[in-house]
Amino acid sequence: MSSENTYRSKEELIEQLRNKKETFWSNETLKPYHTLNKNLPIPTKDLHEAEMLLQRFAPYLAKVFPETNKMNGIIESPIRGIPSMKQELEKRSQQSIPGKLYLKCDHDLPIAGSIKARGGIYEVLKYAEGLAIKHGKLTEDDDYSKLANPEFKQFFSNFSIAVGSTGNLALSIGIMSAVLGFQVTVHMSVDAKEWKKELLRDKGVVVVEHDKDFSFAVNEGRRQCQEQRNCYFVDDENSKDLFLGYAVAALRLHEQLKQENITVDADHPLVVYLPCGVGGGPAGITYGLKYVFGDHVHCYFAEPTSSPCMTLGLATGKHEDIAVQDIGLDNKTEADGLAVGRPSALAGRLVENMVNGIYTINDENLYKLLALLHESEGISLEPSALAGMYGPSSIDIQQQLNRMYGSRLSHTTHLVWATGGSLVPKDIMEGFVSKGTSFLRKEG
Repeated sequence: MSSENTYRSKEELIEQLRNKKETFWSNETLKPYHTLNKNLPIPTKDLHEAEMLLQRFAPYLAKVFPETNKMNGIIESPIRGIPSMKQELEKRSQQSIPGKLYLKCDHDLPIAGSIKARGGIYEVLKYAEGLAIKHGKLTEDDDYSKLANPEFKQFFSNFSIAVGSTGNLALSIGIMSAVLGFQVTVHMSVDAKEWKKELLRDKGVVVVEHDKDFSFAVNEGRRQCQEQRNCYFVDDENSKDLFLGYAVAALRLHEQLKQENITVDADHPLVVYLPCGVGGGPAGITYGLKYVFGDHVHCYFAEPTSSPCMTLGLATGKHEDIAVQDIGLDNKTEADGLAVGRPSALAGRLVENMVNGIYTINDENLYKLLALLHESEGISLEPSALAGMYGPSSIDIQQQLNRMYGSRLSHTTHLVWATGGSLVPKDIMEGFVSKGTSFLRKEG
């Protein structure tokens, strides 16, 4: 991969995106955090309230999902140093990467095996808590493990939940809703993988397949839910609750970095690389990270060359009023979780002054990085989760950071956010690795 950041105007940028060139967009509207935090549309107190709700549900989650026992019902993933992958990235880019490289292992999140276990599960739990309190069955002082009792499953069965998804959000919403007892329907876009549909059906979820893209699946799910009584729609394009569920990750990461004796301050920057689909996940995490670390954290989004919806929305200032199809792109990518043509209205506006930049990456390079990570570190991710992995070796990003930090760049902590992979069936994962290895061989 090489720098394609050669555009001199908005029109040239759009032309590069149209031609599926790997492109870096630098956000010229980035602002110091202290100028933003007093006027944010989602108050930071909401972030702490979201964390407290997850704490209240921890006894319940530990009871119904044994895989959360070791964390006492808290859904969290570790951070892991990946020095061998850093060497591979340096070899490929023929340059050193100042600082240390870590992986945020959201592919190993319990229950749903992806970053969507954060936002999706949080929103379902919040809805369930609201219903139970409203109907006099629960108070915030209760031991929430009682929600596992049959009477609660019977109660929740009177209500339904729906969502539109390319795959991973559907898994988190579907699995959590079904365990609670809700009737749940997921509307899957054409790019959703078959194994994800089968897993959901095995959990008792109704899967509605659509032959069109993510935005269509969301719109259909929303429309059908509105026509039903007692139906709650999880809106991936506009949900504040999904956003907050993702943002809680920043509070947890703060503690994890302290445990690893990793400093984040003016001399020790934290640089985070986040795969981006509709934008809720990376935007929520960016929002939380900025709250915790201020201007000492720098966030970059990564999108497929076929689906650069957030780049397009932010670069043009049109947000959800522009889609990749409007510039002639097909929105077809092997990175199914990132196959989104139109960005979130909520997410884009919340982080338009917070994200440092966005780069695009093609599917072939996703597979190469997948194979390299598997070979060098023994870590298996799905293709979309590798989008962030290119960021630390990006010439454009290194130049941008070097202008800010100079020699202090050697104190950088690079954190690649791995978004999914642990639930991928073994034979399919082997196919991913084989495909990536084949691309590497052809490269020579």
